[in-house]
Amino acid sequence: MDNRCARILIVEDDPRLAELTAEYLQANGCAVTVEGDGGRAARLIIDSQPDLVVLDLMLPGEDGMSICRRVRSQYLGPILMLTARSDELDQVQGLDLGADDYVCKPVRPRLLLARIQALLRRTERPQGHALAFGALHIDNRLREARLGEQLIELTGAEFDLLWLLASNAGKVLTREQIFTALRGVAYDGQDRSIDIRISRIRPRIGDDPLQPRLIKTLRNKGYLFVGEAP
Repeated sequence: MDNRCARILIVEDDPRLAELTAEYLQANGCAVTVEGDGGRAARLIIDSQPDLVVLDLMLPGEDGMSICRRVRSQYLGPILMLTARSDELDQVQGLDLGADDYVCKPVRPRLLLARIQALLRRTERPQGHALAFGALHIDNRLREARLGEQLIELTGAEFDLLWLLASNAGKVLTREQIFTALRGVAYDGQDRSIDIRISRIRPRIGDDPLQPRLIKTLRNKGYLFVGEAP
């Protein structure tokens, strides 16, 4: 999905911020709709199925966390949350509920656009191929992973991270490399979203969180996917 024709829904109750953000995205070729009321946002997301949702956490009517929880099973597109930089708990909870990424306020338009572009690129259906590591099968074309016959429940961002690691099996990837590949911007040295997602992925793929054998953490280096022979 090219951001130049992307349909973006901004759910933000600050009229000035919503207006400035919409104008910037429209200037970069996006078609933008703004909704300021959380109570109406969930139905609008489900009914209109935009290419991407920019979702503020603090909203009148219904907050962003609740909206994310309600729409996630009926909306498969990426959700980009807006959060306060100090609210790490909100960031963790947002990722747990299925948000694909977050941007901290105050919003920097160029950074927001870069994050949107990165998320839209991952919604493209790659021709790709499949990987197998023992009972773990990962299909990049279908964007799904299975452990034996069991489908593994993953968000889009979690799948992207698993695929990135698995397709580089045997190679150490630094947080900087992972961050740049998945989010399109440089790592700021503080963001914990990669670590959070890996901690969620491990048990789902049958990896022991305490003594992982598939996704290993290498101190001061990064992460290593240790693939078994298919």
